[in-house]
Amino acid sequence: MFKNACYFRIADGFEMPPLPALEKALQKTRFVPCGPTQAESSGWVPPRGAKHTQLAELVSGQLILKLCTEKRAVPASAVKSAVEEKIERYKAETGFERVGAKLKKEFKEEVLLDLLPRAFTKRSKTLLWLAPKQKLLVVDSGSLAGADRIVSALLASLLEVPGAGPSLDLQLTQTELSPTSAMAHWLSTREAPYNFSIDRDCELKTPDEQKSSVRYSRHTLDIDEVAQHIAAGKVPTQLAMTWNDRVSFVLNETGQVRRMKLLDVVMEGVDKPGKDEDGFDADASILTGELAGLLPDLLEALGGEK
Repeated sequence: MFKNACYFRIADGFEMPPLPALEKALQKTRFVPCGPTQAESSGWVPPRGAKHTQLAELVSGQLILKLCTEKRAVPASAVKSAVEEKIERYKAETGFERVGAKLKKEFKEEVLLDLLPRAFTKRSKTLLWLAPKQKLLVVDSGSLAGADRIVSALLASLLEVPGAGPSLDLQLTQTELSPTSAMAHWLSTREAPYNFSIDRDCELKTPDEQKSSVRYSRHTLDIDEVAQHIAAGKVPTQLAMTWNDRVSFVLNETGQVRRMKLLDVVMEGVDKPGKDEDGFDADASILTGELAGLLPDLLEALGGEK
C-alpha cells in the first residue's frame, strides 16, 4: 500500500463526518478521464480497486482514500517547435520583424489545443490515510508539493459534507531538531536513536549553490569518511533506516518518510486472504498499525514536536 509518508498533524476538535455523507461528497468529484483538450484531470477512485464503487473506506475507525490524477504529456520541444513555426509564418505573412508576448501566448495556446488530443495520457494514484485517534493525516507522496495537492482535494470534499463539524485544520509537523542536523549527529556519533538502526544508504550535500554531493549505496556508514564529510560541511539529505526491525525506509531532509517497506517479521503469522477476499482490510490495518508506531518514534528522535 503506502510507499511514502508525508504526514500532517490534525488539530483538536475535528470529528470524522458520517460515512454516507462523506461518500456522497466524494462522489461529486469522482475521477473522470481527461477530455481531448484537457491537460489534467483528478478525482477520487475506490481504494479497493476498479471492481468496487465505494470511495471512502473506513478500517478500524481510520479513513482510507485514493486520488487519481491523469495528465496528457505534450513534449515541451514539440510545443516550442510548433510555436516557432507559427511565428515565422506570421512574420512572412505580415512583414513584421517582431512578435509580441501576447501573440506568442496565443500561438502557444493554439498549439496545445492542437497537440493535446494526440498526446498520451499518464495516470498516478495516491493513497491517503486519516487517523483521528492518532491525530495524523498521512499521504503516500514522495514530495510535499504532491501531498499538498491531495490534501487540498480532501479539504474541498469535506467542505461539501452537509452539516459537517469543525473544519479539518492541518499543520505540517515541525520538530525541535532539523532532520539534517539529527541525521548528521547520528552519523557522526555512529549512534542511531532509540528503536532505530542506520542502514547502508546515504546522501550528503554541501548547502551551497554548487550542491556537491556524495552518495553511499549498500555501503557501511560506520566509517571515518562519513564523519569527515560532515565535519567538512556536507549535510545528510537522505538516510536509510530501519524502525524496530519491522519497517525499513529512507528519511529525507524535510523529515518525510520515503521508500518504506515492511520487513518479513511484520507478516509472520498473518493469514493470507481467501480466494474471494482482496486482503485490503488486513493490509490497511497492518500498515497503519506500523505507521502509528513508527511516526511518533521518529518525531521523538527528531527532538519532539514544536
